[in-house]
Amino acid sequence: MILPDKNILITGGSGQVGKELRQILPEATYISSNEYDLTTEEGVQDLFMFSNFHTVIHLAAKVGGIIDNINNPTGYYSDNILMNTLMVNYAADHDVRRFIGVLSTCIYPDKVESYPIEEHMLHEGPPTPTNFSYGISKRAMAVHIDAVNKQYNKDYCYVTPCNLYGVYDKFDERSHFVAALVKKVYEAKRAGSDKITLFGTGQPLRQFMNARDLATILKRMVEEDITESFNVAGADNLSIDTIAKIALKACDCSYMDIEYDSSKPDGQYRKDVSTKKLHSIFKDLKFIELEDGIKEVYNNLYK
Repeated sequence: MILPDKNILITGGSGQVGKELRQILPEATYISSNEYDLTTEEGVQDLFMFSNFHTVIHLAAKVGGIIDNINNPTGYYSDNILMNTLMVNYAADHDVRRFIGVLSTCIYPDKVESYPIEEHMLHEGPPTPTNFSYGISKRAMAVHIDAVNKQYNKDYCYVTPCNLYGVYDKFDERSHFVAALVKKVYEAKRAGSDKITLFGTGQPLRQFMNARDLATILKRMVEEDITESFNVAGADNLSIDTIAKIALKACDCSYMDIEYDSSKPDGQYRKDVSTKKLHSIFKDLKFIELEDGIKEVYNNLYK
């Protein structure tokens, strides 16, 4: 495939962050797994063969919710390891000047001595068991990027965002939490039910951020030539129960009760990350409020 003569490559162009970036960085080249299989050397070789990219934002990943991670650990590990390794190696071999890898807070240890988790704490323990394969595969990309920088004097970097949600999320069996939650609320409302049932206990703590906010930060990294690695998250670290209640309010369904199926896993109790470095780089950041973002997701899907 002959690509457009554009110097910025964004993988994962059909994912939620990729679709948000298309709105604000239209001059880039966007590719998806339908066009290139990044888990094969042939696919990555074809991608770089007729191109002259100076910047790569690597969003492509195999992602999904906690249940799918538990049931399919091999795919989450092998697919991500393969595409991340090939993309970093080919970028370095083809003199790509700037590479931004997008990770996940699943890379961090299941438990640390103090919170929030800072960037230097990456190797202080193994990832949580429920997302272990995925977490290790994404952590490996951080190790790989650091190694390339050291050996080849590159300025490649990575960002580690908290849980994402948005209007372009998946709303199927691989849904992330907020997408699955909004779908449950809608289906309960349509069925005339006055309750929803969620997995776990509702006690774990999570940071959530709209995918549009991450896209904005990535765009600024390109424009302002930022090559540091850092966490990306909003300020709030809320319980699942609190987030569910915010979602009910956003969907005009505050009358519904929330029941919890404690036979299902909670996942990691907390993994909130420090954003001190983020705010030292970007001093004027504003994030979409969770209630407003969930309302937009609900209205976009069902109204």
